[in-house]
Amino acid sequence: MRLTDVIGQIPYRMQLAGGWIDQPFVSRLNPQPPGSMVVVSLSPSVRYMERCGMATGTREVAVRLWGESLPNRPPETLVRELYEAENQGKVEPSGSQDMIGIIYPGISRLDYSIDCHGGLFPAAVVSSCERSTADWIERVIQLVPVSPRPPGYNPLGVKRLAPDWIARLGQSGKLCYDSILANDLRGLGESLKECMRCWEAIFPHTLRHPSLTVDLAGLLSGYQSRYAGAMYSGCGGGYLLVASDEPVPGASRVRVRLE
Repeated sequence: MRLTDVIGQIPYRMQLAGGWIDQPFVSRLNPQPPGSMVVVSLSPSVRYMERCGMATGTREVAVRLWGESLPNRPPETLVRELYEAENQGKVEPSGSQDMIGIIYPGISRLDYSIDCHGGLFPAAVVSSCERSTADWIERVIQLVPVSPRPPGYNPLGVKRLAPDWIARLGQSGKLCYDSILANDLRGLGESLKECMRCWEAIFPHTLRHPSLTVDLAGLLSGYQSRYAGAMYSGCGGGYLLVASDEPVPGASRVRVRLE
């Protein structure tokens, strides 16, 4: 029996630098639009933990909507279908990067501006499905499991939407994508660290919240000091995404989906 016989063939999504710029309440305050973020579509080679920033909730909606695999229709159409299905009636809707990361193959830079689609969908999607680029990501991005988001956790309890920090957030995504194409480990690591600086400044509850029992900030600092860079897969924990060209103890690798 194959794992996909149990969990289906719908991909997962890994977000790298720039996350949150896909939310209109963030991008509308960006003084340097468009702001960018990076997503990577992952083959279902393992079952990722729920509530850990790997788009498992969006994936569950996709399974209910389409069954075990993605339909053979234009990806932009599928993104909007999935966005509507997941966010119907939600007060705090999920950003479209979740859907795009699942549906678009390869490694994608998403450029968001409030002037395009009201900031709900990107003004542009730039993707790389080069095997050599995917091989590099599979070698240098390593996942260390930390803990799922606990019940009652909400990263939006405190918002400090300073335009200068939002501009830096959008720029971190651009640096991330350029570094990936150049196989630049140092630049990739810096983009991850810069993204976490922005998250901490804009949404302090990203790493510090009364419901969190793990010292996320301390753990992050330890990995960032040891390796080229690190960030969390999502707010409130999940996995530590570590950028390193040497093995990271206890870490697993990803498999990038290219088709």
